[in-house]
Amino acid sequence: MSIGGITYKTIHGKRYAYYQWTENGKQRSRRVKDEEFAELAAKIAAERAQKESLRGVLQGMVAEPVAAYSATPNFKTDVKIGAQLPRFFASVMKWKKRECFAALHDYIYSENNDRVLILYGLRRTGKTTLVRQLMGEMPAEMLAKTAFVQLSSRHSLADVNHDLKLLESLGYRYVFIDEVTMLSDFIEGAALFSDVFAAGGMKIVLSGTDSLGFVFSEDEQLYDRCILLHTTFIPYREFENVLGVVGIDKFIEFGGTMSMGGANYNMDKFTFATKESADDYVDSAIARNIQHSLKCYQHEGHFRSLQELYDAGELTNAINRIVEDVNHRFTIEVLTRKFKSGDLRRSAQNLRRDRFKPTDILDRVDIGAVTKRLKHILQIRDKAELSVGIGEAHRAEIKEYLDLLDLTCDIDVVNMSNLNARVSRTVLSQPGLRYAQASALIQSLLLDETFRNIPIAERMSIEKRILDEIRGRMMEEIVLLETKMARPDKQVFQLQFAVGEFDMVVFDLKNACCEIYEIKHSDRAAREQCRHLLDVKKCADTEFRYGKILSKNIIYRGPAGALGNINYLNVEDYLKGLA
Repeated sequence: MSIGGITYKTIHGKRYAYYQWTENGKQRSRRVKDEEFAELAAKIAAERAQKESLRGVLQGMVAEPVAAYSATPNFKTDVKIGAQLPRFFASVMKWKKRECFAALHDYIYSENNDRVLILYGLRRTGKTTLVRQLMGEMPAEMLAKTAFVQLSSRHSLADVNHDLKLLESLGYRYVFIDEVTMLSDFIEGAALFSDVFAAGGMKIVLSGTDSLGFVFSEDEQLYDRCILLHTTFIPYREFENVLGVVGIDKFIEFGGTMSMGGANYNMDKFTFATKESADDYVDSAIARNIQHSLKCYQHEGHFRSLQELYDAGELTNAINRIVEDVNHRFTIEVLTRKFKSGDLRRSAQNLRRDRFKPTDILDRVDIGAVTKRLKHILQIRDKAELSVGIGEAHRAEIKEYLDLLDLTCDIDVVNMSNLNARVSRTVLSQPGLRYAQASALIQSLLLDETFRNIPIAERMSIEKRILDEIRGRMMEEIVLLETKMARPDKQVFQLQFAVGEFDMVVFDLKNACCEIYEIKHSDRAAREQCRHLLDVKKCADTEFRYGKILSKNIIYRGPAGALGNINYLNVEDYLKGLA
């Protein structure tokens, strides 16, 4: 009976695993149950590795000594080799892959170039999963020379150096080192990986959750000796394809990480499913990321203006404050003004002018009480509650680090009446984080006495309107961000006029032409949505400044179509078409 292997079949859009083997000269196959998949895959991989190793020894063809799977080398870190690896990667082999998997694959299988690959990004964006999936597809002879090293704060660079030398002597050539930024001396000594071991023929992949630390090391020790592969930005098309979660509203609510929720994984677990989990993510993935990296960089000599905030234990609060408000007003005023919810103010204005069911309910609630409860929910303190005053230098440095983490991105807002007065709109690359904080507003409103005492039907209508308003603005930001990321050769911006605006302009400077867009959260086409696109003067002014308008478009949640010369584009199809 042969060892056999696992293959996959897609039936009615669902992927199934099948075990195939040869028995008594006949090919046999059976469906693999989910509960037995991991154990079976590990067994197959281990048997193949042992068989290949034995064949090489018998034929005298093993050019380099490879550690026996029963051996227990004296490693100082947590090193997985041999039969440990199949057990490590078995559970992820049925998961779909992120698009950046191809770059990781190309590095491992390419000719050695003396460089290391840095796989970095915020927590829960799929770094370790990518590594496990790659190892799971390795042929047995490569897997037999592969090691996975798990580090923690108790380890040092000297420990890693010891283990890499030992692995090298045993013939290992593919080494994946996880949580390398946990080493307090990593940034200062990172050149060890490229100059000694990669230059000696090893393929080394470094990964870790403190992605800012990798930015520092690339600028210092690993300059021009590393390949950077960033995982933080997860566009809608990957969210739908990998997790099987369909719809822009689901992306707004949960998008931003690769937590294994969604239809493809039969789970309902998302990083931003609750305000509490979102808060934990900001603290652990963002604030601690910045603080730990600064602590390890230049012997704690790079805190700059943030040193006093860090010493007072208030840096996390400042970062949280910025993340909550960063989408619309990232200025010094965000940090120093008395906290007020922009969502609450905008919702009150929109409810008053609703064409069908106008209401002033949000004008009648106790705004002070609501804001106080909202502050408590968001755990944000006013300037008077901070022992260290926050100034322009603090704001600028925090914004700089958020940009380096790929958490924030600036979208230009151009004023046609004053082209020199260009400002920018800062958006978050993780929409679920923003939505979790916006949902906290609704929780606060539900505690307001006036709001609780109105009829339930009206209350539910108001709640829906508020959330729809939030989703609408977030959808606009998602389209702007993903278009900018996908079309780096074009200028992507909002264009404001004395009255009204184009939600998005895509300007091709080289060919002197542009496309103009309105972005609507509605799922219905209406003539009113086109009014700015059909405005003769607005279009004439735009063509004078940005060239011929190639297309006029409405991006919305309904089906694709056209209304006169206006194209209606479905938002999910539009985002999936960006590449």
